Amino acid sequence: MVVRCFKAEEDRRPWHTLPLKHVIESQQFDKGSLDLIFRTAQEMEAVQRQTDAAHQLDGYIMSTLFYEPSTRTRLSFESAMARLGGTVLSTESAGQYSSAAKGETLEDTIRTVEGYSDCIVLRHFQAGSAKIAASVASVPVISAGDGPGQHPTQALLDVYTIKRELGRLDNLTVALVGDLANGRTARSLAYLLSMYAGVRLVFVAPHVVAMGDDIKAFLTARGVEWAEAEDLAEVAAEADVLYQTRIQKERFQDRPEDYERAQGKYIIDSATMQALPKSSVVMHPLPRVDEIRPEVDADPRAAYFRQAHNGLFIRMALLKLALVG
Repeated sequence: MVVRCFKAEEDRRPWHTLPLKHVIESQQFDKGSLDLIFRTAQEMEAVQRQTDAAHQLDGYIMSTLFYEPSTRTRLSFESAMARLGGTVLSTESAGQYSSAAKGETLEDTIRTVEGYSDCIVLRHFQAGSAKIAASVASVPVISAGDGPGQHPTQALLDVYTIKRELGRLDNLTVALVGDLANGRTARSLAYLLSMYAGVRLVFVAPHVVAMGDDIKAFLTARGVEWAEAEDLAEVAAEADVLYQTRIQKERFQDRPEDYERAQGKYIIDSATMQALPKSSVVMHPLPRVDEIRPEVDADPRAAYFRQAHNGLFIRMALLKLALVG
């Protein structure tokens, strides 16, 4: 049994009574929970630098355990906690610089770290690791991506960005482009978008990194229209959202020839932007390599840096909902 002492009991309800417990996968959400998260994110955006936001998580501690590299996800979580008044314990390259290097299991690491913190943000190289962590944790676990599995907080900020950019989430054509086999962001986004009426998904990917059959089967079962295509310009001409992803070289360690087949096949450049409707947007979870040309950055439809900024507000919302409601 874990016994935890708090400075102000009345301000710290047990996490299992709060609106949000663990954040593990996109399928755990429904439209009601998304509406709550998005409303809270809007509140966070409005008050991010005001006193009433700065002390909402006073006295709380967040541990970040990152077994894979990260810039946006780790820093936005840490910034979110800091802006809300909390404290961060951070471990980057946890596979090398934590007891995992000595052979400690993930379960034992989680059981240890929860004794030092009020929530754990975990990025791991193995799909399913977030579920494993949550199964043994007595504090909220928030997945920051698990290998080629899912990245639910990225999907949440992506949907939030679409709503802010286009003003709606229904009746959209969303093109998912690039590494869809290993791209946890695209997989997670497909799950969330399936909740909205009239959404059509188009998958544009080299054959070696095509969208997995599990996602296609899920969408079919939900009655969501989806298609696969090869001509990026043709798809762009009909897309409301052009969601580009990087070909993830790190997922091809034992298949370098497949990486060469996939790399550079689909690139968004000025010609692609000419085909894209004026009311549409280009998104990317970042980092990019060469799959979006720098010339696109100045186009007002290029939403990917605004998208990254929105991650701060979504993660502020998630921390607030998970810790104080």
